[in-house]
Amino acid sequence: MNKRIAYLLGALICAALLGFGLYLQHVEGLEPCPLCVFQRVAFIALGLVFVVAALHGPGKTGAAVYALLGGLFALTGAGIAARHVWLQSLPPDQVPACGPGLSYMLEQYAVTRMLEKVLSGSGECAEAGWRFLGLTIPGWSLLWFVLLGVALVWLAMRSRRSTA
Repeated sequence: MNKRIAYLLGALICAALLGFGLYLQHVEGLEPCPLCVFQRVAFIALGLVFVVAALHGPGKTGAAVYALLGGLFALTGAGIAARHVWLQSLPPDQVPACGPGLSYMLEQYAVTRMLEKVLSGSGECAEAGWRFLGLTIPGWSLLWFVLLGVALVWLAMRSRRSTA
């Protein structure tokens, strides 16, 4: 497969995942919790890496840079999604209390304090309403972050082999 097409496929997967999230929000009425919003941001950043790589058609060094940058976004998103999955697995009596909304925290807190509160999770993040094949939304997000991160590493390794 052509590298540019592979990068474009990664970008399209990110766009499709974001589109499905928007569908669930605006058509199905599932409001995203703060951790969901941060996962969306990570998919946007990862998708942009794929788009730029598709437009650039990198060689060995460029593919390594895109793998490193995209890998950072994929790892960040996977970490947030893993935390979210963990919160959803807690027994009801151990779920943290619901906190203020993300917009309120953005207005009232310093960025570091807001990040700390969001990443600690809250009761709304522990709700697991939608499922497909036994996985919740953050479970699917975790899977896709891992797959897309591995794809970037694979593309970088493939670039090394083809120019070596």
